[in-house]
Amino acid sequence: MLKREMFLLQGELESFKVENENLRAGQTTDLGTMKQNIDIALQNLHRIVTGANWSIRQLVSGTELLHFVAELLKSTGKISEVEPEDGWADSDT
Repeated sequence: MLKREMFLLQGELESFKVENENLRAGQTTDLGTMKQNIDIALQNLHRIVTGANWSIRQLVSGTELLHFVAELLKSTGKISEVEPEDGWADSDT
């Protein structure tokens, strides 16, 4: 009777060991999957940051160009204000 009970307990122990191994393997897989998902998320985040930096540089460049054009137009307006109305620049003297 004790031998039979011991045999059953050993069978349960083996079953628990297998279940424990399976749980650990599943946990490792879940951690592996989680790490892979994190890596993919980081790659996507880096792409987004790179794209945002490029967009910001483009905006700054465009703003600088618009500022230059505005200053150029402002200067042109001042030049036309300074020109005499009698047309001395066009005269032969």
